[in-house]
Amino acid sequence: MSEAVVTGSALTLSKERPAATSSGYLMLLVLVAAIVAAVWGGTLLDANPGLGALLVVAGVLVFAFVLVGFYMLQPNQATAITLFGSYKGTDRATGLRWVVPWYGKRKLSVRANNIISEKIKVNDLRGNPIEIAAQVVWRVTDTAQALFDVDDYRAFVLVQIEAAVRTIGSRYPYDDFEHQEVTLRGNHEQIGSELRAELIARLVVAGITVDECGLTHLAYSPEIAGAMLRRQQAQAVVAARQTLVEGAVGMVEMALDQLSKKGVVELDDERRAAMVSNLMVVLCGERDTQPVVNTGSLYQ
Repeated sequence: MSEAVVTGSALTLSKERPAATSSGYLMLLVLVAAIVAAVWGGTLLDANPGLGALLVVAGVLVFAFVLVGFYMLQPNQATAITLFGSYKGTDRATGLRWVVPWYGKRKLSVRANNIISEKIKVNDLRGNPIEIAAQVVWRVTDTAQALFDVDDYRAFVLVQIEAAVRTIGSRYPYDDFEHQEVTLRGNHEQIGSELRAELIARLVVAGITVDECGLTHLAYSPEIAGAMLRRQQAQAVVAARQTLVEGAVGMVEMALDQLSKKGVVELDDERRAAMVSNLMVVLCGERDTQPVVNTGSLYQ
């Protein structure tokens, strides 16, 4: 964990807690009752002006008071409740909700968000410049931290994704043809797991977790891409040749062993060397061999 992450975690003060809110449907009945009272008071203005005016004023005031406190929450939405800047809790109940009008309401989504980062240039473990980008699925788990511990939690996520991708990209080499090291190109699952752990550690200060992440783009930078491609091709050719030669030597050994065991032909050193040479040409050649019929003696 980086020093910045540790410092940020130490400064975390907010913690989500349930807010004291009520169902909006009950208050909807109060709103209807206020309307009825105001209308009834209007009908009484001629017969009883004092009572009629009182009912109209009371109905209008209650109507305005109740109406301002309504808000609605869809699934996977939350509302942070504040009172004169002081955090009073978070409401996650869905449907029509109501809170005392002088409470502030800040709505935010707790749904999963999918981000594909910009391609950034990083030097891998061996100093080679590479281009790398990542896909991250994240969501808010603590609304209080997301709203009050960072200035803009969405911008914070973008910055930390770039920082984490740079960290992981410089921690491993791009490729290792001998498969003796963990590489960015050859160990996708391990790299994805480490990137997720790095992001979770960085985003915990903002009350955000990461559900899934992985690299979506990985390539050498254009200035060295051609040279690295030729290098990879050369390494592939050498490895293929090595495998081919090892297989051919094994086949030649097996052929000579079978000929000797079954007594098909007696081979002296010169005949054995000629057969080995011919078999190696046949097995290792890139083109189809053309047979040559020898009508004379091997020694002529």
